[in-house]
Amino acid sequence: MKKALRIGMAALAVAAVGSAVAVFNTGNTSEDYASTPFVQTAVLRQGASGGEVKEVQRRLKQWGYYNGSVDGIYGPATVKAVKEFQRKNGLTADGIAGKSTYEALGMNESANALKGNGNTSASTNSNYTSSDLYMLAKCIYAEARGETYTGQVAVGAVILNRVASSSFPNTISGVIYQKGAFTAVSDGQIKLEPDKTAMNAAQDAMNGWDPTYGCIYYYNPAVATSSWIFGRQTVTTIGKHVFAI
Repeated sequence: MKKALRIGMAALAVAAVGSAVAVFNTGNTSEDYASTPFVQTAVLRQGASGGEVKEVQRRLKQWGYYNGSVDGIYGPATVKAVKEFQRKNGLTADGIAGKSTYEALGMNESANALKGNGNTSASTNSNYTSSDLYMLAKCIYAEARGETYTGQVAVGAVILNRVASSSFPNTISGVIYQKGAFTAVSDGQIKLEPDKTAMNAAQDAMNGWDPTYGCIYYYNPAVATSSWIFGRQTVTTIGKHVFAI
């Protein structure tokens, strides 16, 4: 039942959204994230950028609030459109996309992510243990430590999506160590110790953040050699990785 529900929700998300990303607050201080490339927050305001901004712009444009380019840049025109949307929906017209605005826009995954902010205990998902968290972080670090924070969460999400799929092993370690599945296992990088960013990315993935919207594959087109992988349906691209189903 768990797998069927998760796969169904992922399919709906792929149908509804082309490419969207969010960056979550994991309850740490700014010093903790000094070395990460994003401010860790899913609340969008002027100056923000990325796929989640694009999704806000896309929905606002579809409903006639926004006339600018869907470029993923939260500039003055986006702020103005958000304010107008907020006024029409009885919200505080501050131009900031937070939980209430996400809910009004129908971006429920983003709204739910904000509800869970600040809770970084591995026990937030009772299906996983601290050992699972550590294993997931090791794979994220080995496979994607050069990627953005969102890109690292995305790799973690792919692993969890495989766990939820009947086509793959049903444990994190089983997915990671499946023969030929990950380059980092083949070349030994899986033995590296994960850093704090990878641990946080693993926790965000476990808490339900999936920037890939249900993908079960990813690859770097610059180095991929399998012609088979190029035939998978692309959902989004984050950093150097293409994510597909």
